[in-house]
Amino acid sequence: MSFENRKRCLRDLKDIGYQVGAGFMVGLPDQSNQDYVNDLLFLKELQPDMVGIGPFIPQKDTPLANEGRGTVETTILMVALVRLLLPDVLLPATTALGTIDPTGREKGLKAGANVVMPNLSPTEVRKKYALYDGKICTGDEAAECRMCIEGRIKNAGFVLDMSRGDNNLWRGR
Repeated sequence: MSFENRKRCLRDLKDIGYQVGAGFMVGLPDQSNQDYVNDLLFLKELQPDMVGIGPFIPQKDTPLANEGRGTVETTILMVALVRLLLPDVLLPATTALGTIDPTGREKGLKAGANVVMPNLSPTEVRKKYALYDGKICTGDEAAECRMCIEGRIKNAGFVLDMSRGDNNLWRGR
């Protein structure tokens, strides 16, 4: 499937009423500032309901295993730019950001992210979802993970909202 076809699919899903998410990784090998600009322009044009941005973290069983990873600084900058471009979007402070920096998710929230996603998968199956190496919270029970992230959100100065996570603009479409 071509990149243009994937973009068309996102537009089609949005047109028929689905909440649509899009996003990009930060720090991929050979990624340039122009790539970031192109990604941001596409997001602005698409107006998705959620945008996921996280740092690239190599995974040992892939062709990119020996590449460097994305940085907290560039990831946070991209989160902040998306918040300015799309003020109403759902914007996660990703687990990947927390993996490369112990306070990465808090930094993401302070830069404009407004969603966190605790790992609620049963602990015995989490290793089957190894998108990258060193992922945090893989051994915590769901309740522990929830309490941990709730404490982190409060300590960062934010209020936790456990309501359904629909985008407010989607509800009005």
